[in-house]
Amino acid sequence: MSPGKQASPSEAAEMAAGARLEAMRRRVRLSRLAVWTVIAAGPVALCVAVASTPATVEAATPAPPTSVRTAAAATDPGGYAQLFVDAWLHSSADDATSAQARLAHSLAPDVELPDPTGAQSTPQSVTAVRSAQRTGGAWSVTVAAQYADGRVRYYAVPVSAGGAGSSFTVTGAPGVVAGPARAEVPKSSYSVAVPEGDLSSAVGEFFAAYLTGAGEVSRYLAPGVSLSAVSPAPYPSVAVEQISAVEVAAAAEQVPGDGTTVRVLVRVEARDAGGRWPLAYELALKARSGRWEVAGLESGTATDGGAR
Repeated sequence: MSPGKQASPSEAAEMAAGARLEAMRRRVRLSRLAVWTVIAAGPVALCVAVASTPATVEAATPAPPTSVRTAAAATDPGGYAQLFVDAWLHSSADDATSAQARLAHSLAPDVELPDPTGAQSTPQSVTAVRSAQRTGGAWSVTVAAQYADGRVRYYAVPVSAGGAGSSFTVTGAPGVVAGPARAEVPKSSYSVAVPEGDLSSAVGEFFAAYLTGAGEVSRYLAPGVSLSAVSPAPYPSVAVEQISAVEVAAAAEQVPGDGTTVRVLVRVEARDAGGRWPLAYELALKARSGRWEVAGLESGTATDGGAR
């Protein structure tokens, strides 16, 4: 290249890369030559040559970051279908300008309004109980309508979802269907009957503080456990009706050694001015210094066993 001509930056980079590659090839050829030479000279020379041969490692060029697209989680249209059924059941074809009729039409523009004959046709409450996604953005939502006389009627509502769950439309009239079947209840793991004793006394005092405000809840808790009483106290009185346990140690006459933990299901009868209320709780209790202390509380999981 003449002195008057200057290489462009890209050409200069290519020339530099070619020079580095050629130098690397020369080193490899020299290394191979040295190895073959010492092989002829004997095993000892081979070991020395391998140890002294420089290793040439070319750093791998990092791959460009790959952009990962995650599909947005499908949004359940249950609430949308519930809103539609409630408006649809409270609307009438004779009054298409009412607020409920206009709402139903806005949610389902192509669905015909019903023509009820009286107030008994309108439900007291409407609740979405099941959503099933079909192909694409199509859904089928089962909605339960409960009436004043105790009847429950189930409606299957077709819904189309678009824009990653940002828009919905009821695509057809609802259909009356059978309600969900009743599931089999698993056998309870609380099979040990707990008699009256130290454990039942501790549980009774704890619930008196927890539900009626009689005393401080903290005095019945194991170290490190934080639990607040229900406030304001919902009941003036509570009584423990039954205690069942998973572990046999809960039914022992004496409190076992420190650190022993048991799980119990407690059935409580609460009373107030409005009547009697049967309640159930799961407790974990831990033995410490000859007494039982509450180590955990749950409710609403009485059939699957174990307070967590």
